[in-house]
Amino acid sequence: MRLIIAVDGPAAAGKGTLAKALAMALGLPHLDTGLLYRAVARQMILSGLDPASDDGEQTAHALQPADLLRDDLRVPEIDRGASAVATQTPVRAALLKRQREFATASGAVIDGRDIGTVVFPDADLKFFVTASAAVRALRRYQQLHGVAKPDQADLDLLAAEIEARDRKDAERPVSPLRQADDAILVETDHLDAQAVLAHALSIVKTRFAT
Repeated sequence: MRLIIAVDGPAAAGKGTLAKALAMALGLPHLDTGLLYRAVARQMILSGLDPASDDGEQTAHALQPADLLRDDLRVPEIDRGASAVATQTPVRAALLKRQREFATASGAVIDGRDIGTVVFPDADLKFFVTASAAVRALRRYQQLHGVAKPDQADLDLLAAEIEARDRKDAERPVSPLRQADDAILVETDHLDAQAVLAHALSIVKTRFAT
């Protein structure tokens, strides 16, 4: 089955988990486009550049597959750096071609923030995955620290950072985060990963039943 499925949504909502599982279930390649921006931010920092003020276009063009495999791409410093890099039009242009080439040949499940609106506006199916800031803060904290019951003050601070990033992503002039008009909304506050996947697969099977 050659399909292009877009999975968009804010940070820590579960879009990456869904996209990866959906790709595996359907036998399709998976691309986490957020890692591209995170990797650009990390490489800029390693080169002594500031993702918030320096031009990342050259870094984006020079990005290598191994740069996406680093284990330090999901930390608060890179959360902020990726958000800053994502506002740069030249960076987005440099990465857009790579994203489209990845999926065009054999289809793919691609997750990000502008897949259904900019990268693949004609995708066969679009999901927009979201959750409350409080739930996303807990998930991100557990992902980073593995603590089942973190301190509430730490959670509140992380939730505030997530909300600030949501606003920045939604208000940026280039490819802002928004739900595509034809995307299916999936709210994950009260659903675990298996339930979200089952829901998405049922939609895929209904939509593309032969």
